[in-house]
Amino acid sequence: MLRVLVPAVVVAMAICANEASAQFNAIRDYEVTIDVGDEPGKVADEKYQLDEKWARRVVFYRTLEPVGTIIVETRERALYLIMPENRAMRYGIGVGRDGFRWKGQLKISRKAEWPDWRPPAEMIERQPYLPRFMAGGPGNPLGARALYLGDTVYRIHGTNQPHTIGHAVSSGCFRLVNSDVIDLYERVPVGTRVVVQP
Repeated sequence: MLRVLVPAVVVAMAICANEASAQFNAIRDYEVTIDVGDEPGKVADEKYQLDEKWARRVVFYRTLEPVGTIIVETRERALYLIMPENRAMRYGIGVGRDGFRWKGQLKISRKAEWPDWRPPAEMIERQPYLPRFMAGGPGNPLGARALYLGDTVYRIHGTNQPHTIGHAVSSGCFRLVNSDVIDLYERVPVGTRVVVQP
């Protein structure tokens, strides 16, 4: 049996390499799931260019859901508005961060332009620095439009942080860039069915 003595420096280098790999994986995961808070008062950078993969577009999409239904594919970070002939309008979205994702079926109960923001009590408990009320406007975290889901605290809304699209960032709401949420707002009425996939 052949014994090989491995110098301590080589062992140390291997340990460092493993730690560096673990740190890289952590950084990679951080890029997918970021927690940026709500940053009330920050004004959206409307010149921000979305990555092409999050851009609004018509796509092929087969489903048994009727035309006019909204389907949120949380894992894909995409919202689909079902259109005729196996087509859908696809929007890139920001979704709930770990612990705040959900699934279910609701209906749009209300629509609002430049909505006021009243953070729910649960959110204030987690983030006590948040304002209790913020009037609608460019610095409001709900952005240009909001579609309220049933009698829950969840909404489909715009954002003053367009760089968060494609990430897991929210407390359970679905956010779109302002131009996309305005487009969706114009296309769907109150009563629209929303199906949220896990």
